[in-house]
Amino acid sequence: VQLVQSGAELRNPGASVKVSCKASGYTFTKYYIDWVRQVPGQGREWMGRIDPEDGATKYAQKFSGRVTFTADTSINTVYAELRSLRSEDTAVYYCARNPSDWWSDDRNEYDAWGQGTQVTVSS
Repeated sequence: VQLVQSGAELRNPGASVKVSCKASGYTFTKYYIDWVRQVPGQGREWMGRIDPEDGATKYAQKFSGRVTFTADTSINTVYAELRSLRSEDTAVYYCARNPSDWWSDDRNEYDAWGQGTQVTVSS
């Protein structure tokens, strides 16, 4: 199982960023993918979840309206787009495979992680 993310990004405040996460080594549509971010000096922050099978999504309230997850099953890739970026969004963004088969599972336990994508928001 491997999750490979896109490279580091630098954006100005107010811009958008789209991070990709390409999965391999398993049946892509059988597992949820969560997005989690790590802000410097803070704990991990759950952003939301996507079901690659049907594209269903759920977002943490904090990000609702500003983030969109999508999945392209033809290339086994999920994307996270974050808009209206601000300096507080500077973080390392991770995709993670969620082995639970319960959509509402909030334990947020993972069995595979992407390598992380540094997103820096600065003018």
